[in-house]
Amino acid sequence: MIQAVDIREWRTCAVVDPKGHKIGVLEAVYVDTTTDEPAVATVRTGLPTRRRLVFVPVDDALLGPGYVKIAYARGLVRKAPSIGTDDVLPAEREEAIFRHYGMTYQPGANGERKLARR
Repeated sequence: MIQAVDIREWRTCAVVDPKGHKIGVLEAVYVDTTTDEPAVATVRTGLPTRRRLVFVPVDDALLGPGYVKIAYARGLVRKAPSIGTDDVLPAEREEAIFRHYGMTYQPGANGERKLARR
C-alpha cells in the first residue's frame, strides 16, 4: 500500500498491472476521507491528443524503482471511470469507481465525499 508520506514521490511513475504491462503514469492519489489513507489513484492514459485520467484502487499496490504495480489487469483499468486531464472528480461519480472494481462504496459519516485528492 502506498503510504501517505510517499504519495508525492510516486507521482509520474509508471503504473503496471500484475503481469508488468504498462497502463500509464500515476497522476494523483485520492485518500479515503474517513481514514486519510490512500484509496485510489488516477492514471494518465491514452494518446497525446486524447489523454484521460482513469481511476484505479491502490489497495495491495507494490512500489518499485520507478513504477507502481497495482492488483488489477490493464484491460479492466482502461475501462474504468475516467475524467479529462484538467477535470475534477464530481462527488456523484465516486460510487461508479467502486462499483467498477466490485468494491463496496460507503460515503462519509454525514454523506460527504468518500475521496479527496492529495
